[in-house]
Amino acid sequence: MNIGFVSLGCSKNLVDTEMMIGLFKEQAYNIVNNPSVADIILINTCGFIESAKEEAINTILEMAEYKKNRCKYIIATGCLVKRYKEELEAALPEVDLFISCDDYNKFWKEVEKLILTEEKTSSCSLEYDKRVITTGDKMAYLKIAEGCSNRCTYCAIPNIRGPFVSRKIEDILKEAKELANKGIKELIVIAQDTTKYGIDIYGKPKLAELLDRLCKIEGIEWVRFLYSYPETITEELIKVVKNNDKICKYFDIPIQHISNTVLKRMNRKSNEETIKDLMKNIRKEIPEVILRTTVIVGFPGETTEDFNKLYEFIKETKFDKLGAFMYSKEDGTPAARLKEQIHPQTKKSRYNKIMKVQQEISKNNLESKIGKVYKTLIEGVSFDGKYYIGRTYMDVPDMDGVVFIENENKSKDKIGEFVNCKITEVRDYDLVGKFEEN
Repeated sequence: MNIGFVSLGCSKNLVDTEMMIGLFKEQAYNIVNNPSVADIILINTCGFIESAKEEAINTILEMAEYKKNRCKYIIATGCLVKRYKEELEAALPEVDLFISCDDYNKFWKEVEKLILTEEKTSSCSLEYDKRVITTGDKMAYLKIAEGCSNRCTYCAIPNIRGPFVSRKIEDILKEAKELANKGIKELIVIAQDTTKYGIDIYGKPKLAELLDRLCKIEGIEWVRFLYSYPETITEELIKVVKNNDKICKYFDIPIQHISNTVLKRMNRKSNEETIKDLMKNIRKEIPEVILRTTVIVGFPGETTEDFNKLYEFIKETKFDKLGAFMYSKEDGTPAARLKEQIHPQTKKSRYNKIMKVQQEISKNNLESKIGKVYKTLIEGVSFDGKYYIGRTYMDVPDMDGVVFIENENKSKDKIGEFVNCKITEVRDYDLVGKFEEN
């Protein structure tokens, strides 16, 4: 039978999808990209915020249309299923099987029960070493933990995914070596909060050690890590990033706000002073560093003064990359019960103001790169073949921009290679350059 997959939400969810693909492949199912030729379609959903829920529901309904032709089974998995399984079962009869993310230990048993006419006692399970990489031949995500224990008042992740649970460092290194043997050159280390890695099983943070050991794996040329909370970024971690050439000089630090009043209501563990000191220290230690953050506007009780403080902080700090979200009132979270909910139009106005100033900051930051030469991983070519498309250490896939490099011969020879690229111009959030000899 043919099976097609749709993976929604974050990169951590994508790793789960890749393990599902690996399991079906191991059981001799044909993996297809075209849903019109699929006998089974599996949608791995996200249920983090309202827009993600809407996208998941719409995707399920879109895929269900294929049941009018060849498709026999629709399977929905993931975070949305965990949050609203009973409601979904009642509202979406088109779906033949719902599997919550906390039922992945019996994933294959549920699949067999649906699809096979005779029951089997299969011991198949989702395994990291069997996953099928879907992010190209040279880059892969490396998930080092499940869940989250931070309990931010706006966030449903701990309710969905449970508490933070680190993987053993030996298991992570084993998977990384296997990925390197398959030709992967860039590893992107992910978890809900990577800086908490190891505390639960080793009694102290182990991210710095893990990164250092990953860099010793032959074949790996780039290592980067995402989702590092400010309060647990240590001096040791900063030094490891600074002193290791393989680690991309890139910190993804979701601060969410700068007003102490708002941070306290969010149950964040950092404050204005520590956040500002951290940003200054990182830039002092690593002058070429790229700083990325995310912020939330319109959190319940956010005053004009609170917002203005955030706005001014963003103007002063000049983050290289910034994502902003309008607060989403999520079922079962403490923030949903807070009074002083902000009007949607006020949220939108504040969001637009943040994004406008960040656009100016980003443009100025990118223009400062013109004339400089950067190591660039080539990942593909443009539709018309005129440009190679690549990324520098400054760019995370699906989050940041890309580099377009002139491809005079419309060749594909350099795909998968690292090259030197001299930046010549800026286009919105992307860079344009040309090949530079060593």
